[in-house]
Amino acid sequence: MRREPPQTLGDYAPLAFPAIMLIVFFVVPFGTMISVSFFKRQQGGFYTPDFVFDNYIRFLSAFLGGVLSFSLLLAIAVAATCVVLALPFTYLLIRMKRSTQVAWLVALLSILSLSEVIIGFAWSTLFSRTAGITNLFVWLGLMQQAVALTPSIGAVVTGMVYQAFPYTVLVLYPALVRLDPTLSEAARTLGASPVKAFFTVVVPALRDTILATLIMVFIFALGSYLLPQLLGRPQHWTLSVHITDQAIYQSNMPFAAAMAVFLVLVTLALVALTLLVGRRGGATK
Repeated sequence: MRREPPQTLGDYAPLAFPAIMLIVFFVVPFGTMISVSFFKRQQGGFYTPDFVFDNYIRFLSAFLGGVLSFSLLLAIAVAATCVVLALPFTYLLIRMKRSTQVAWLVALLSILSLSEVIIGFAWSTLFSRTAGITNLFVWLGLMQQAVALTPSIGAVVTGMVYQAFPYTVLVLYPALVRLDPTLSEAARTLGASPVKAFFTVVVPALRDTILATLIMVFIFALGSYLLPQLLGRPQHWTLSVHITDQAIYQSNMPFAAAMAVFLVLVTLALVALTLLVGRRGGATK
């Protein structure tokens, strides 16, 4: 069936509703945030309309630059870990019986029903010295005495990967289900091992899906707020934590808005760079 291009103004009517939603829920709030980022802060937590760059100049400090770099590296590490774990997991999942697949998907969806607070305190208890997993290692004779695994960067990454893993599987699952199974079967027929067929046939066939999943999890992890506070030290706090601190506890809304605008711009630049590199990589093949 051939789809005709829009000829009249009425043919664009289906685009009206999503366009209005985009304007109301993204363009207007983001425009307001940009405006507030140029306002001038007054004593007592108030601010007056102005057009000053003080908030952006203050953000260009070594401390906040380090916070931004750490936030980006943490989000990249979480995204890469999630995809590395979720891709083979989902590939094996679609080869199981339908009832087993449903059970796993229901279990993953149940994780999504948990709030970030519950996930944070659950991992905090599991990593504690008194009731944590190290007591099990002591009982098994693998350790001499129980130790606390939190606060630490490992606990932060573990909690964030746990939270993002179900999203990663649910994004990869439809693409792997639609993947033609004869491709990997042909590779196996030609003598490739299952592992080699996975990396030489399945992974390249899902290249665009994997790239999109990486970007999705990266953005999701970049906005993490509670887990770095519950499982990490102050030096493990992301830029989202500092934005909230400035907006709520320091009552410095213009500076918080400037930090948020800068974070959004850096995120969009990294996503655009990733898409550009991925497109060039695909064009060279």
